[in-house]
Amino acid sequence: MDGPDLVRRVAAGVLAVAVSGWLSTLSYGAGGGLTASASTGPAPKAGKRPAAGSGAAKPSAPVRAPLPVDCARAKCVALTFDDGPTESTATLLDILAARRVRATFFLIGQNAAEHPELVRREVEAGHEIANHSYTHADLGRASEEKVMSELTRTQEAVQRASGVTPVLLRPPYGSTSRRLTSITRRMNMAQILWTVDPLDWAVRNSRSVERRVMKAAAPGNVVLMHDIHPTTVAAVPRIIDRLAARGFVFVTVTELFGGRLTPGKKYVQR
Repeated sequence: MDGPDLVRRVAAGVLAVAVSGWLSTLSYGAGGGLTASASTGPAPKAGKRPAAGSGAAKPSAPVRAPLPVDCARAKCVALTFDDGPTESTATLLDILAARRVRATFFLIGQNAAEHPELVRREVEAGHEIANHSYTHADLGRASEEKVMSELTRTQEAVQRASGVTPVLLRPPYGSTSRRLTSITRRMNMAQILWTVDPLDWAVRNSRSVERRVMKAAAPGNVVLMHDIHPTTVAAVPRIIDRLAARGFVFVTVTELFGGRLTPGKKYVQR
């Protein structure tokens, strides 16, 4: 083969390769015609989803917690919810997230063990979680052995579910004693009672719960409710909206008391 022949054949081969590469970047558009693709690589295989980090959808981030509030100046109120988590807790978390409100949840240990995913969700959303005994026992009348069992098992259940160890206790029924005070001091937990009780456990009526909270709420209050009752959860949106319209700011219990709570001490109102 002479020199000119060889040059012509090499040139033809290069052109064929170039044309082939260009054609590989074409695809059929919505109208049925060919359109140029932005990618020069091989097309993804049918049925394959993009790998994580390559544009795949990511779960939404938790609601960002608001900046710290000075409750010595602001009209602060702490919404607290007892006895969960249960199925209705998920609905309540949706409500709080939509309104960017954080609350404090006093958890029953056996419920935390049964619904660890809800405990994790509470923590991820910026809520405060606390101890409410393992079986809703009357801690004020219980023996030291019983108290230690109720509190320790709840601490362990919450820790396993969320990685958080509570530093607050709400004694069921508000029942406390010198013995409980001594034990909570050793266990590094403050005792949290309440100022406003709408009796939502007795009167399962959303409007009644709303009216009673609105009538009693004042700056520095700790509001007691129960997320185990769907009627209470249904009252929460209007309670939040009406309190916000009156200038209230929603904080956790620890924030309400300035972040300085003494183990063993009982707290009712700021």
